[in-house]
Amino acid sequence: MSDKHSGLPSLPLRLNALQVIGLRDPGEGDWTRLRSLQYAELPKVNPIRIGSHGLAAMLAVTLYADVIAHWILGLWLLTIVAAVWNVGRLENKFVDADKRGSLRSEFFRQALGVAGCTVPWVAALLFFVPLGGTTEHYALWALVAMLIAGSAAAMSSAPVAIVVFDLIVGVAATASFLLVSNFGFAIASIGYTIAIVVAALRSARTYLSARIAEAGVAEKDEVVSLLLREFEEKESDWLWQVDTNRRIRSASPRFAFALGAQPNEIEGESFIKRIAGSAWESGNFAPSLHELAEKLKNREHFSNLLVQVELEGGRRWWELSGTPLHNENGAYIGFRGVGSDVTEQRDRDEKIAYLARYDTLTGLPNRLMLNEALGEAMRYADKWKTRCAFLMIDLDRFKAVNDSLGHHIGDKLLAKVSRRLAEVMTENEQCGRLGGDEFAVVMRDASDRSRVEQLADSIIHTLSQPYVIDNHNLFIGASVGSAIGPRDGNTVEMLMRNADLALYRAKDEGGNEHFEYVPSLHADAEERRTMEAALRNAVSNEELELNFQPVVNAKTETVVSFEALLRWNSEELGFVSPAKFIPLAEDTRLIVPIGDWVLHQACKEATNWTDDIKVAVNVSGEQLLEPNFPATIVRALAETGLPAHRLEIEVTESVFLRDGRTARQTLEEITALGCSIALDDFGTGYSSLGYLRTLRFSTIKVDRSFVQGAAQDNQESLAIIRAVVAMARSLEMSTTAEGVEDAEQAALIRELGCTKIQGYYFGRPMKALEARSLVSKRRTRAA
Repeated sequence: MSDKHSGLPSLPLRLNALQVIGLRDPGEGDWTRLRSLQYAELPKVNPIRIGSHGLAAMLAVTLYADVIAHWILGLWLLTIVAAVWNVGRLENKFVDADKRGSLRSEFFRQALGVAGCTVPWVAALLFFVPLGGTTEHYALWALVAMLIAGSAAAMSSAPVAIVVFDLIVGVAATASFLLVSNFGFAIASIGYTIAIVVAALRSARTYLSARIAEAGVAEKDEVVSLLLREFEEKESDWLWQVDTNRRIRSASPRFAFALGAQPNEIEGESFIKRIAGSAWESGNFAPSLHELAEKLKNREHFSNLLVQVELEGGRRWWELSGTPLHNENGAYIGFRGVGSDVTEQRDRDEKIAYLARYDTLTGLPNRLMLNEALGEAMRYADKWKTRCAFLMIDLDRFKAVNDSLGHHIGDKLLAKVSRRLAEVMTENEQCGRLGGDEFAVVMRDASDRSRVEQLADSIIHTLSQPYVIDNHNLFIGASVGSAIGPRDGNTVEMLMRNADLALYRAKDEGGNEHFEYVPSLHADAEERRTMEAALRNAVSNEELELNFQPVVNAKTETVVSFEALLRWNSEELGFVSPAKFIPLAEDTRLIVPIGDWVLHQACKEATNWTDDIKVAVNVSGEQLLEPNFPATIVRALAETGLPAHRLEIEVTESVFLRDGRTARQTLEEITALGCSIALDDFGTGYSSLGYLRTLRFSTIKVDRSFVQGAAQDNQESLAIIRAVVAMARSLEMSTTAEGVEDAEQAALIRELGCTKIQGYYFGRPMKALEARSLVSKRRTRAA
């Protein structure tokens, strides 16, 4: 608890004894504030001082009444009365010290006043003792010891008073024993005094810590109250409060408006009944409403609880936070919290959550949802000792259709394929699209081995029937690879990989075939190992190069950045598609050194462009998990001289699947360097609103499938692009539409509000020299 603006030091206290006493300014905190916290309690000590000094003085007079003249004793008593009255008068001035502050002059006057209280007792110890006997001496010392201990116990709020009184009187007591040559009691007296003073200083430190803690809590309460008042004044969401019977109290206008009523109309009503609507009579409460009722009943703090409410205007969704209220005696008096209507936000979240698990082109589950379904099927098989199956499907000759007739025909064909595929499914199977022309089926119960074969044959037969699309008669086929779990793999990844191996074998057999996984298929991975060996030497053999695809401003169509795209022309294997070698590089972690090379080369090439053009570099999840990846970026920027703001790092949503926390931390460090972060292929895989909210992405890249869908007047694609644009705008992010292939699509994307465009219409991936030439022409045209 530290608040430098409040003048309070942080806890635990790191003040030395002189700083606690007040004789030295604290290194942290304000001297005046600390003394105010200590001395505000002083007036309450006066009765204790008067009583203790009065009692001790009367006993001392009784001890020496027979050996000292009464007028002397009377004068001595008057001295004590005057001294106690004086110090009481001084300390009464501290009654409002916690409000106005304490002055140094008051501090020293109080210390001098306490010193005045020691004078009568010092006189008694030095001048009364020689006139009496040993018994009277010990009795007087006992009285003085009582005052020393009492001062230490009662004056924790003013440690300087303890030190002054105890040391002066303790030293005088020790001197009284030395005068009569009682050295043993002199040592005991000084030891007792020192022990009391040390203990008193510790007690004073504890007391000051407690007062600082109390003051900090009070300040925080005041800040909270101010924030609550400001919260309502700015009409930001609304406040709610209920009593011990969960009835609405102190209804704010905003809260009443959310309920569709006036504040006086809902005051005293049951909170749960009011938001339950018709469900109150039937008892059919939403689970979220049950949860809210339980939280209130159990007096549990809750935060961001999503609650379904039924109001006159229909069903709404509220996000509520609340905390129990207690009075000054600690008794429970109800709940108070904040709330907001998040219905529209939840609708958007549901839409984007749908995108996270469903393919927008076909409406089938996507890879993420298929992963989840296969995982559930494997758990079911393990529990009931049965089998499950995973079938991977690849369309034969689809690429030829796509290349010859265009993507719009290809997309329509995929949509028809998905409908046919769904028609052959039973309740035991779930089909989905993995991406491109790849589909998959999860069979929950594959105890009947023949069912897998029958399903595969049915898929091949159904998908191989002719298609009529835009007056084109199209003929494609399907290849199927299957793996049985847990026989062929006891994890989702292993089962999918082995089904993929079986699919490759079916494709190698000419397609339109079904092949089951067998262990010998791993021998087919030899080609993969060959490619891996060649890839390991690709950098040193200078076989890799970068191409650059321009990204333009949607309004002005001027180049604002280039995306760096890696190409590999192997001496041994020839040109290798990025779709083949990049996944291989990620699987073998070769992507880390290759990625370092790409980053350095991209930054180096970008220095040849104008200062307003950025370079975007794709980064894989493997690179982000490298602990020194931010240092790699720093080194690339330093060695090439490229300013950090001209480098944009592109990541896909999949980077958060493996280790989301590490990926987020790395991206935050990259952002701190001054680089920008772009989220690529949004909506095609693992979509999480949580990362959009917590990470400062500069750009969201809309996947080409949405662009193509919008170009075909697909209402869902249009709605999705609008939603992404609106969301990006609200988060102060830009949007880049990928895959724009003609002027009509560019005009549509511009109308939908995307800020940047990328696609073949504005430029295919080009060599570095061509990119320089494009920048040079732009510079000349601008001049």
